[in-house]
Amino acid sequence: MIDPQLLEILACPQDKLPLEEHGDYLVNPRLGKAYPVQDGIPVLLIDEAVDWPLSS
Repeated sequence: MIDPQLLEILACPQDKLPLEEHGDYLVNPRLGKAYPVQDGIPVLLIDEAVDWPLSS
């Protein structure tokens, strides 16, 4: 879980708008992209984003 104060200042690297926490991902529902959180550290690299919602 991301610290709520940190989540308030994190933004999507593509559209610079807020992200939503969903499990092990920070999600930009506007663009349909999710950024992984690895060992509690958000990986906000455009190349690391996956499509959201995740497909099984």
